[in-house]
Amino acid sequence: METCSLPTPNRVDLGFDQPYRSLGSEFFSPVRPMGLPAPRLSLVSEDASRLLGLHLESTHPETQQAWAELFSGTTLPAGCDPISTVYSGHQFGNWAGQLGDGRAHLLGELDAPDATQNCGHARWEVQLKGAGLTPYSRHGDGRAVLRSSIREFLCSEAMWHLGIPTTRALCLVTSSLPVARERMETAAVVTRLAPSFIRFGHFEHFSYSGRHAALRRLADWTIARIDPACADAANPVLALLQGVVARTARLMAQWQCVGFIHGVMNTDNMSMLGWTLDYGPFAFMDGFDPAHTPNTTDRSGRYAWGRQPAIARWNLLALAQALLPLIGDPRLAIDAVEAFEPQFSQAMRAQLQDKLGLGAPQDGDDALVDAWLAAMAENQADWTLSFRLLSPLSANPDSPIPEALQSLFATRPRRFHTWVAEYRQRLQQQGRADAERKLAMDLVNPRFVLRHHLAQDVIAQAEAGDFSATRELMAVLRHPYAEQPEHAAYAAAPPQDAEAPALSCSS
Repeated sequence: METCSLPTPNRVDLGFDQPYRSLGSEFFSPVRPMGLPAPRLSLVSEDASRLLGLHLESTHPETQQAWAELFSGTTLPAGCDPISTVYSGHQFGNWAGQLGDGRAHLLGELDAPDATQNCGHARWEVQLKGAGLTPYSRHGDGRAVLRSSIREFLCSEAMWHLGIPTTRALCLVTSSLPVARERMETAAVVTRLAPSFIRFGHFEHFSYSGRHAALRRLADWTIARIDPACADAANPVLALLQGVVARTARLMAQWQCVGFIHGVMNTDNMSMLGWTLDYGPFAFMDGFDPAHTPNTTDRSGRYAWGRQPAIARWNLLALAQALLPLIGDPRLAIDAVEAFEPQFSQAMRAQLQDKLGLGAPQDGDDALVDAWLAAMAENQADWTLSFRLLSPLSANPDSPIPEALQSLFATRPRRFHTWVAEYRQRLQQQGRADAERKLAMDLVNPRFVLRHHLAQDVIAQAEAGDFSATRELMAVLRHPYAEQPEHAAYAAAPPQDAEAPALSCSS
């Protein structure tokens, strides 16, 4: 393994290993990042920085400049040879053939100083996104723009603090370099962290081209890296698939329960870890509409909120097909994927049970949950506010319904009022104190999510050179379940004149 180190002004030595190279040259291309002119370290996640034992938050000018040059790819330590990996994938349900890291450079891996404090992960891959052309850029320029980079930076960190598995954002480096999209914008590079960036598409690439020896090496490497217990199974690759199915089922339930819409769930954007990967045209639901997608490219609504679980299953079938040469028996592969639906349903129901404060399941709870979602959809009630504002509702039928909650269902209130009466009966049967239930509900129903209009506001200020609002929003999102009364404006529904999320894949 190759290593490299960079002496920095705060005397932190980085040693990047590149174990992915051991798979062989057909898995990647060595490519040096193009970097940025006059790079500036504009945003740092102190939480992500601590994962690696770094201190990027230092205000020392020379230190900041050293980090900016490193994490833009402008300068690299001697002996550090970044790579971009090759993969293929299905995009919008169609086979797209070879894809690959079109604007991502893997610097290598760093040790976590204390894996027990880092979700058990002893090593993290460090990847630059937007640092220039790679052999897989196709018709792109290998760049990322400030707008989309801020969105990825904020959302990956927001999701982490919501408790949802996700890649991390270490820092954001900016530059005045112009980049042409629908309009002229400026370039930025996000440094992303993950224990592994292996995607479903990596396996599709080697399987569908008939390179089964390479497929076997990739499967063995992935098992050793992310799921070593599979190696002891009678069919290790089947066990790997089963693990991915289980992790993906849990992830989909978590996405659904916070109203998150990924926007582009292609197989090349699906992580073998079961983590959220690639923040493009995403959104958190405002008014509840199961058919909503923020992706303007997705004209059929393939990746709408309500279809995400079914698409995850479709993608898992594509992965199972890719792994079939190693699994052997098609029935075993199909059975592994068929476990997705019951696992997802169980996870989704359990989380909704907690979000509504229902405690141990009882007969009729499923119907009560379904009726709540129907009332929300009928009124297009704000997803986040509906759950958060429900917690103060008293089980006492003579107590008034909180006005803020009632206003969310003012368009068609009949179903909502019928539901409240049934819900209160259920709470009375439970016999739990209102204050105790409220506390438990507030621990699972966030007050703050990265709403589209909030992101747009801080992006506009950042494009004008002011990142203070972005940093403030980031600080709020670090504590999504806390009340934070001083930041109540960040919890409000979008203004009536706010534009609905409408995002393209062209960032």
